[in-house]
Amino acid sequence: MTEPYGAESFSDEAPTVETVLPRETILQARDMQVKASWGHIYGPVDLDIRRGGVTVLVGSGGRGRTALLLTLAGRMKPTAGTLDSFGRRNSAHRLFSRSALGFVDEVDEIEQTIRVHDVLTEQLRWTAPWYKFVGQSTADDLERLCRPVFGPLTLPTLDAYVEELPELTGALFRIAMANIRRPELLVVGGIDNLRNTASAALMLERLIDLGREQTVITADVNGVDPVDGITDVVDVPNLTDDEFVRLEHGDRIV
Repeated sequence: MTEPYGAESFSDEAPTVETVLPRETILQARDMQVKASWGHIYGPVDLDIRRGGVTVLVGSGGRGRTALLLTLAGRMKPTAGTLDSFGRRNSAHRLFSRSALGFVDEVDEIEQTIRVHDVLTEQLRWTAPWYKFVGQSTADDLERLCRPVFGPLTLPTLDAYVEELPELTGALFRIAMANIRRPELLVVGGIDNLRNTASAALMLERLIDLGREQTVITADVNGVDPVDGITDVVDVPNLTDDEFVRLEHGDRIV
C-alpha cells in the first residue's frame, strides 16, 4: 500500500546525532601587556585563540596592534600578565618555533629593488639544512611554495620586481614566503592594510582556505562578517593608536 503523502515513517534505528566537539584553545592571554622604555605599548589584554580557522582581532591599527601580533607569534615577550601557548606559559621561543609571521612591515617588508626569484631563492636557502646546496629558484619552486596561499589567483612571475607587484599579489607573496614551513600557527598583518576593499576580501578568502590546515590570526579595524571558516571575531581593547616605533634591543626576540 502506498504511504500517504506527508505521513511519517518510523524505524527501529536510533536517530543519528552529529556531535560537534569544541575547538581546543591553543593560545590564552590573561592581563597580557607590553611596555618598553618609552612607555606603554598595549594591554592589558585577555584573549583566547582556538585551533583552526581564522581568528580576526578587531582593533585600531598602529604600534599596539602590531606588537600584539608579534607577541602572539612569539616574536615579542609580554612584560606583564601571562600567555599560555601550546601547553606552555610565557614560552616565547617555543611559540616562535611553532608559528609563522607575514605581511607585517616591521618584520618582512621588502624595500630594496629585488626580483621574486631572488626572494624565493633566499627563503629556500634559509630553510634548507646547512649541508644541502640550494641553487636558483625555479618555476616549480614558485608553484610549490606559493600555490597554497594564492589558490586560484595568478602567481607573480619569477622575474617580476617585488615592489612593482599589484597590492594583493605582493601581500600574498609575502605571506607565502613567511609560511614556507607551514607551521601550526600563521599570524598575518591586518587585512585592512590593503587599500582596496576587494583585495582585502580576497585576502580573507585565501586566509580562510589556509585555516583548513593551520590556525590563522589576522586583524581588521572594522572586523569581518562571521562566515564559515572564521572561528572568532574578537574585539581587543587597550591598543595604542600611534605609529609603530623601533623596538629597542632586548624587547624583541631575534
